[in-house]
Amino acid sequence: MNQSDKRAKKQSAKRKLSDNLLALYFLTLLLILLGQNLGMLVYLIPHMTNTDAGATIAMYLSFIGIWILAVAYMRFTKKNRPILEAIGKKASGNNWKNLLFGFFIGFGLNGICILAAWLHKDISLYYDSFQPLYFVLIFLAVFVQSSAEELICRGFLYQRLRRSYRHPAVALIGNSMFFAVLHLMNDGITVLSVLNIFIVGILFSFMVYYMDSIWCAMAMHTAWNFTQNILFGLPNSGIVSLYSVFRLEASTANNSFAYNVGFGIEGTLFADVILLLACICIYLWGKKYGRKPRETRGF
Repeated sequence: MNQSDKRAKKQSAKRKLSDNLLALYFLTLLLILLGQNLGMLVYLIPHMTNTDAGATIAMYLSFIGIWILAVAYMRFTKKNRPILEAIGKKASGNNWKNLLFGFFIGFGLNGICILAAWLHKDISLYYDSFQPLYFVLIFLAVFVQSSAEELICRGFLYQRLRRSYRHPAVALIGNSMFFAVLHLMNDGITVLSVLNIFIVGILFSFMVYYMDSIWCAMAMHTAWNFTQNILFGLPNSGIVSLYSVFRLEASTANNSFAYNVGFGIEGTLFADVILLLACICIYLWGKKYGRKPRETRGF
């Protein structure tokens, strides 16, 4: 038995029940469910749901409960407290440059997918309305929602798996599988859409692993959701918001390689290929230029 095998065996022997994959899945799911219930309090804000824009803000802003509960849990549990460093400024990749890069990649990749569906005449869009104040507020609310999902999957779950298992593939694949499973109850779910969500989970995980930047993942997730749901009024994981700048002529939508009527662009082979290519690019870049992952630096 070589030294690597001995270390793996020793780590496995020391691993507590709470550090096992299924136990961490259960704990993460519990944080999500309790956080979502806490976030529902935003619906008690007077006049929040009186307009389509207000209801859209409330839908996304309700994810703030996950932020509050998850950060509090990590702050007041000694074992999880170091994770806060990986989501804060102490992580070398958490900077404005990578945040802006994430927004650019999210808008760009989603835009390519929408453009393909439009050029193939799978979707027909028309202008609805643009309200600057609501536009900005909804963008911030989408950031709350998207970053909350990243906090829980690429923050808490990913970092716990990296600490509990020797091989990084467990954390990279494990949190992405969990992320995909979370969407199984969404409207219009298909095999391709589950694969899409898994691949994008890998892409976000690569950003954390190779760039040491959960901020980049948060920004890309935000831009991806905002582009398809708020800018163009398309389904976001099967969910259509009440407010959007453009609207889809639903009766003209067609299923194809670039668009899925029930789930949107995320349920297509084209989007899967685009995201897979993005994963390959960041993998190749990371192998040559990537930062040393934060979880190996004393976490």
